[in-house]
Amino acid sequence: MFIDEISLHLKAGRGGDGVERWLHEKGKDLGGPSGGNGGKGGDVFAVAIRDIGILSSYRKEKIFEAKRGEDGAKNTWHGGDGEDIEIKFPIGSIITNQETGHVFELMEDGQRIKLLSGGRGGLGNEHFRSSTNTSPVETTLGVEGEEADFHIEVELAVDFGLIGLPNAGKSSLLNALTRARSKVGAFPFTTLEPSLGDMYGAIIGDIPGLIEGAAEGKGLGHKFLRHIKRTKGLIHLISSEEQDPLETYKVVQRELELYNKAILKKPEIILLTKVDMVNDAEREAKLEALRTLGKEVYPMSVIDDTLIKAFKDILSQKT
Repeated sequence: MFIDEISLHLKAGRGGDGVERWLHEKGKDLGGPSGGNGGKGGDVFAVAIRDIGILSSYRKEKIFEAKRGEDGAKNTWHGGDGEDIEIKFPIGSIITNQETGHVFELMEDGQRIKLLSGGRGGLGNEHFRSSTNTSPVETTLGVEGEEADFHIEVELAVDFGLIGLPNAGKSSLLNALTRARSKVGAFPFTTLEPSLGDMYGAIIGDIPGLIEGAAEGKGLGHKFLRHIKRTKGLIHLISSEEQDPLETYKVVQRELELYNKAILKKPEIILLTKVDMVNDAEREAKLEALRTLGKEVYPMSVIDDTLIKAFKDILSQKT
């Protein structure tokens, strides 16, 4: 199940306590102070990974806490620092600290950002020894680590986003261009969640189908419109089975404009898909109609290896 929004409660580790300890020296009941300081609490880090489904693993466990620092010990031994914790998020995650309003963005694979700092360790009695206080009994406790609720929202960051109405052939094309294995079926909304594929290092995303009214919350597409915002370029698929390809194109464009006009400024390629389903004359007529938009327009059929290879070459030149 794809989840692109979630809230988590995160807590950095508490610092270890400083301790009161004494040296045991031969011939003395009590030697000098030797209590060590406590270790620092573990920090909380966010790490970006390519798995867009990772948030679904946090549905049941939504509280994460780094390890506590160890207490000090005798012989002025400092306690060990608490182990840091790393929370994995998809590339494109926007992480908001609900307490401070601070926003973090994960845009690159492997990017690591500190979200919360662990508490400092307490001081042992050896720390307080001085010429005027040779037998201090003072110690301090470790400090609590930072703690906050975080809201995580994913906006997929891909090179090319496949857009179009349901059954335009996006999943089939993604499978043909990459090693992805998106579900394919002859009914609307086969794709219920975005899928990613890698083509020679270029990341291609299959954005679930839009319908008229998506920007107002109809269908499934409204849930995923935000994933188009960070896409570098758009590949707009229009099925040859559509009677009026120009009107079909305009339906999707209107939804994008209603959601965010800036999306319309992205580079766009138009594919007339499923050209194997129509005769040559109809195919050419629909291609010519789409070319009046002044965009790059290409025919596509996922069962035609020549068309697929030619389109791969075109995309490779754009990355």
